[in-house]
Amino acid sequence: MGRTVKMADIAKKMNVSVVTVSKALSGQKGVSEESRKRILELAAKMGYEKKTKVKDLAKKEIYVLGIVVAERYLAENQSFYWKIYQEIMQKAKQKKSFMILEVVNEEDENECRIPQIIQEEKIDGLIIMGSFRKKYSVFLTSNLGLPLVELDASNVGSACDSVVFNNLQGGYQMTNYLFELGHKKIGFVGTRLATSSIDERFLGYLKSVMEHGEVWKEEWFIDDRDRESGQLNYETKFTLPKDMPTAFFCNCDLTASFMMRKLKDAGYLVPEDISVVGFDDFLSEQFVTIGLTTYAIDMIEMAKRTLHILLHKINNQNYSTGTFVVAGKLIERESAKQIAPPIPFV
Repeated sequence: MGRTVKMADIAKKMNVSVVTVSKALSGQKGVSEESRKRILELAAKMGYEKKTKVKDLAKKEIYVLGIVVAERYLAENQSFYWKIYQEIMQKAKQKKSFMILEVVNEEDENECRIPQIIQEEKIDGLIIMGSFRKKYSVFLTSNLGLPLVELDASNVGSACDSVVFNNLQGGYQMTNYLFELGHKKIGFVGTRLATSSIDERFLGYLKSVMEHGEVWKEEWFIDDRDRESGQLNYETKFTLPKDMPTAFFCNCDLTASFMMRKLKDAGYLVPEDISVVGFDDFLSEQFVTIGLTTYAIDMIEMAKRTLHILLHKINNQNYSTGTFVVAGKLIERESAKQIAPPIPFV
């Protein structure tokens, strides 16, 4: 038996991209009729057989699903997405489905290369986990021609379905909490425009500050990572301001752990001198010296909802949910303290 012909083989023969071949074979827009005809003719000549969708094998009820995530999110100690992936894996097993994970490195992201699991036609649907750079996000959500769902990312202007955390409400609630503890000078730690999640949490922070009639200073907005690579950097970021706030809302728990370390190195005690709160509720105790007050994400519901949507999309190409928002809750521990009577809303 000869080797199975794949879209990549056709693309190489035609000297076009795999995306172009995919669009031509699936009848999508973006390919001229002349090119589509040539690709279809070559595909037939080479013996290309379009992958049989699992939905056509109803008796087996077996689904092969892919997940793509940027390499920067799986850096050492940054295990938030690993935990969500594990939850999805468990839920997939219950649905008689299998997961394939592909980590996208920086070069592939910059060059907008199609993931291997798609080139090799191994999957029936795809989960895009976490934010990619804008150009690559648009590329993935516009060119793949298969059912997909974004998880913890929402491509503005895209028709792609997504499951996201209630980031704005969470940022708003965490900042309100600090005002309830009597803090007026509250800083935000997170590089703006690095990810949609950080931006939404920052907007929640701003909403709370405005509703309490308080002011903010640009120096209280502290970067935690490189905007392009997304890598947290303790040495070049986390620059403390001259006029120190009494509390910091950090965009995620890992950032909060870095910030607590930076404050300690500068001679501050948490929460005696400065309060710190985070977001996600995933960080293990080895990274913080005291219990971190944070906003807990319901990872089980995130995994359940994402899988539910994707499986329905595989079986019904017209199925769509838009953006599904999963709520969270404040978890109070020891990293923030009362310093004055609550600050009222204006």
